[in-house]
Amino acid sequence: MPDLEPSLRALLAERLGVPAAGVSADTLLLEDLGVDSLALIELTMAVEARYGVTLPDDRMARVHSVADLAALLAGATASR
Repeated sequence: MPDLEPSLRALLAERLGVPAAGVSADTLLLEDLGVDSLALIELTMAVEARYGVTLPDDRMARVHSVADLAALLAGATASR
């Protein structure tokens, strides 16, 4: 996960139009970055395309922070 998290933070910053310095592991997607349900779908597709994985919708619905997303992504890339 240490290798995934920096690139994931950069992807989030790029896709959401926020400064990369403002995205940390503790950053909350909804409260801090304003990720609503539509943005979460778009973000999921971007992450899946970038990393070549499939992230289950039910698991994505439980993602609240960048760290949560990084953990889910790490599990998905490990099972490839």
